[in-house]
Amino acid sequence: MSMMISSEFTAGSPGKILVRPDSNRGVAAKRSASALPFWKRVMDMALLLVLAPGLLIVGGAVALVVMCGSRGPVFYRQRRVGYMGREFLCYKFRTMQADADCQSHREHVQQLMEAEVPMTKLDARKDPRLVPLGALLRATGLDELPQVINIIRGEMSFVGPRPCIPYEFEHYKPWQRRRFNATPGLTGLWQVCGKNRTTFNEMIRLDIEYSERQSPGLDSWIILKTFPALLQQCLDMRAGKRSPASATPSASMG
Repeated sequence: MSMMISSEFTAGSPGKILVRPDSNRGVAAKRSASALPFWKRVMDMALLLVLAPGLLIVGGAVALVVMCGSRGPVFYRQRRVGYMGREFLCYKFRTMQADADCQSHREHVQQLMEAEVPMTKLDARKDPRLVPLGALLRATGLDELPQVINIIRGEMSFVGPRPCIPYEFEHYKPWQRRRFNATPGLTGLWQVCGKNRTTFNEMIRLDIEYSERQSPGLDSWIILKTFPALLQQCLDMRAGKRSPASATPSASMG
């Protein structure tokens, strides 16, 4: 089975700027895909060097799970919106069946952005579109390991707001787009402060707060808090599957 890369949401071209820059943002929007502070780039590269052996081993195991669980490419790339509204191709392990319908995600995203409800995952219950163990890979964040490619390229960092999909970005209000003043990341302030228990607007405010406060100390704290947060997310997923009477989940934004 070939480890090809599939592509989703490929309208447009990489590097396209979706934000209409004003007089204050025009210069920044013309920079490269990210504006990583020097200290942040150093932290990212140091973490990659330390974690590289483990990432290779775990990544190889996840790739085998996907390969053995369903037909289709192991990886897929998805267009996302990053720093200052700039588009880039985000890499992930494929956790959905190759022919899965994504229309339901679009509909739930729009509903989620308009309602003050907790952002529990669309796949919080058994989802037939998922590959075997796909729900576990998503809950633990292992499906996002290929995004180290984006970190190496400077399009992402280990810490920052999650990059959104272009059709989500289209519905953002002007004040909400301030979250794109920071380079997107694998984990962030929102993820360690409740994630699926928060509303969409609470997520936006946490991401804006991070963009204004980012520092080596805050990034270190978020990284340390990420592992307990992932454990709690797995426990929530397990509890959700045991509670069929609970409300229908809405779409996840990350």
